[in-house]
Formats: sequence, C-alpha cells, structure tokens
Amino acid sequence: MLSTTLSTNIPVDKGFSPSYRHFKERYDLEGLVQDIKKHLGESGGISSDEVDEAHLISLLKKYVSDPSDWIDYFYNDTSKNYTRNAIENINHKANILLLVWNPGKGSPIHDHANAHCIMKVLAGQLNETVYHAPDKESGEEKPLEIKSSNTFGMNEVTYISDDIGLHRVHNPSSNHVAVSLHLYTPPNAADYGYNIFNEATGSASFVSQAHSVPKAQ
Repeated sequence: MLSTTLSTNIPVDKGFSPSYRHFKERYDLEGLVQDIKKHLGESGGISSDEVDEAHLISLLKKYVSDPSDWIDYFYNDTSKNYTRNAIENINHKANILLLVWNPGKGSPIHDHANAHCIMKVLAGQLNETVYHAPDKESGEEKPLEIKSSNTFGMNEVTYISDDIGLHRVHNPSSNHVAVSLHLYTPPNAADYGYNIFNEATGSASFVSQAHSVPKAQ
C-alpha cells in the first residue's frame, strides 16, 4: 500500500490508484470547483429549490483524488483532532474545504445548521456515524440513537443534511492521516454557527462559528 508523509511526521494512506497518472483531459480539482460554481449560479445554495443536490454529489463522485491537486491546501495541526483548510468560498453560497484528520481522531456529534454537506474521501478512510436528532419538544434527556454507521474509503462520497440526522466523523486508522473534501452549502456553520451534541444525554451546545485555516495566497 502506497503511503507518504505530507508536511508532518504522520503518513497519509492514499491507497493505490492508476488515476494518479496524469492524463491531458483529467477532471481535476479546479474543474470540480468551477463546475460547482457554475451549478450554483445566482441561487442561494443547495437548500434552494433551484439547486439539485444529486447533481453536486455526482460532480464530487466524478472527481478522482490526486494529491497534486490538493497538496497546496494541505495543512495539519497535530494538536487538533482535525484541521479545516479553506479551498473556496463561493460568494457566501457555499464553502469548499479540505479536512485533515489525525489518526484515531474525529469530530463531535454535530448538526449542519440547516445546510447540506457532501463529503468525499481523498486519502485514507473515514467512518461516519449518523444519529437520529433528539426530540426537541419533549425536553427529555436521553442517549442519542444511532441510525447508521459506515466506513468510506478513497474516492467514496457521502451526503448529510439536518433532515437526515446528526453525524460524527472519525479517522479509524491508528497511524495514518485521512483527508477529505467537503462542500457545505449554504455555509451556515461558518457564518452563523452550529450545534454539537452530548451522546449520553442528547443535549446541544451552540458553537458560534466553524473556523478554517485561510487559503494560502
């Protein structure tokens, strides 16, 4: 299995793919970003009736990970569970981010602030656990119920919104960094904040803003 070290002493498990060979008409990350911009157009993001989330998912599926596309956005803070690196902000309609996940680390259980998230694994593996949202009206504290749990490998894509549930993402590897591409639209978590949840009680805590490392100039 091919592995490499990117800016840290923690290797990234990229797996093996013939697609790493460069073809003249390869669909690269820049092409993906441009197609996302074109599709969003003048609308307000994926929550708009004018936007087809299935089409955006198909675009992320079309792109085949190549580290030469995303290495310039790669930054890993080993003191954190994961690092959010900004790739593109599309006029406050969407954020495109590169997330770097340290070995054995992950996110808290969280919502998506009435927005939508498409995630593509670029290197390594990521496990996603989806939870049923707690019943806000009951006011009763009780453990969150797991809806599904899946592990995604390189080039696999998953989609979540608050209509589906809450989720937590973590890197199951004990020695490899994982890398993922995320499309959030609208970028409500970055602009307005989001909620994280206690698995044992279902109680929510508001986080005022999801911060990212700015794109290098």
